[in-house]
Amino acid sequence: MTESIRGLWVAIATPLDADGGVNHAALARHALNLLAQGCDGLVPFGTTGEGPMFSGAERFAAVEAMLKAGVSADRIALGTGCPAITDSMELTRGALALGLRHVLLLPPYFYRDVDAQGIEDAFAAIIDGVGDERLRATLYHIPQVSGVPVPASVLGSLRTRYGRIVAGVKDSSGDFAQFQAFRAAAPEAAVTTGTEPHIGRALAEGGAGTICGMANVVPDLVRAMFSDPDAAGPMRQACELIAGPFIPTLKSAIAARTNEPAFARVRPPLRAVDPSVGRGIVAAMDRLRRPTAA
Repeated sequence: MTESIRGLWVAIATPLDADGGVNHAALARHALNLLAQGCDGLVPFGTTGEGPMFSGAERFAAVEAMLKAGVSADRIALGTGCPAITDSMELTRGALALGLRHVLLLPPYFYRDVDAQGIEDAFAAIIDGVGDERLRATLYHIPQVSGVPVPASVLGSLRTRYGRIVAGVKDSSGDFAQFQAFRAAAPEAAVTTGTEPHIGRALAEGGAGTICGMANVVPDLVRAMFSDPDAAGPMRQACELIAGPFIPTLKSAIAARTNEPAFARVRPPLRAVDPSVGRGIVAAMDRLRRPTAA
């Protein structure tokens, strides 16, 4: 199994039945299709996957469905960060029990006035509480959503303390200076970006790749960012098409792309958008692949 998340990993969205439960069959189909299109791994129940809205039992059942469908455990990283460190421990232990090694770990969120030492203490308590050398934790920095950052100094300190158990960090801040700070603080850690237009620049500066939501809809455009300097323009245009509430709008596009209505549903307090929104986005994204003839 890989020691860290590298390449193109998808922050996979969660399809829902009419009663709000996870649609395991649709999730498995989508997962296998993404891997068949060249994606390297899948991250269920992060931000795009509406992770905080799902219980541990729901997350484990969904992962089990993916594994049963043939997705390898080393290609799944489960979102396990919770406000309570005991819940994070339980979810992380459960992921390991299913054969996973990778988890995406938010700092405890809710109290937003904590300092860097408090954040480090919380991550350390989770790692020590899990107490398993198999663990490969990717810390998750998305302060505009969680309200609590992962300071670069915390990544550096934890990497020194725990070595490869703290495998890396996902930077979804959208601030490239923050990405560079993570690289400087822990040069041996795998730093991934969640900001698709930054992928090429991040790779050039030693980044490990991406964990991103747009790969649910346009994995080919995301993959092109790894080798084609000219791909940044179409990728930026694709991102700009997701206007309005991000998760409902993106899920509407996924539903249109996959012909799986289950992806258009969201859990409260999020509210679904009209299906026509997703159809329009997908049509516009497809035009990005077909340059207009002169």
